[in-house]
Amino acid sequence: MFSAVESRRLYRQVADQMRSLIERGELSPGSRLPAERELAQMLGVSRPTVREALIVLEVEGFVDIRMGSGIYVTVRKRTSADVPPEDFEGPFELLRARAVVECAVAEEAARLARPEHIALMDDNLTQMAAALEDRRLALALDRDFHVIVSGIIANATLNRFIGSIHDMRMTPYFEKLASYFENTETWRAAMEEHRAIRDAIAAGDPVAARAAMRAHLDQSQLRLSESFGEEPSDSTIPAAWRRAGGN
Repeated sequence: MFSAVESRRLYRQVADQMRSLIERGELSPGSRLPAERELAQMLGVSRPTVREALIVLEVEGFVDIRMGSGIYVTVRKRTSADVPPEDFEGPFELLRARAVVECAVAEEAARLARPEHIALMDDNLTQMAAALEDRRLALALDRDFHVIVSGIIANATLNRFIGSIHDMRMTPYFEKLASYFENTETWRAAMEEHRAIRDAIAAGDPVAARAAMRAHLDQSQLRLSESFGEEPSDSTIPAAWRRAGGN
């Protein structure tokens, strides 16, 4: 039923393949898909790739992700507005790009920071501490923190890039994924990670600033990689699905 996919934007290929199976009726409404782990093995891709594909399909209305239960086929008629553009970046792809750029930004910021920059970060952290239960405000303040760090370097092009890469988190696909895993405690953890970045920059320690930013982005990826809670044992997977995976 499934076949291994070749490298392109992999999550788009996975979503296309699963969408085609649904539209052809090979995956019937109400049927439960194998868990992410099983789908990743069947398709020969990583679990983050499967997760990005499932989020696209849920936004389009083809599947329903039920935390602690599973992923179910729903089938809705899609419109062209539901389909992401071909060059749309997935959440994990974006995090990888941020790791390359923002770690270097934090390192350089630690060399250039002045007291007024530290004050801006402190004010941001104070505001975020009061906004942990308001996702939209916390998200905006999270963006502001990273732009403040970038702003220390005083490069308008870099600042615009950092702002735009954070704005990409406002799409329906990012919002849907975040809706499962972002909460008061995850925002509190992110805030404390920001504090570690602030402390390293304030100390003028480029190595520590790079490491703190990397740790923050690694933790961000881990938070978005938590299980949907639908991991079955092999015995609960229908025989047809096991055959599809070559088992």
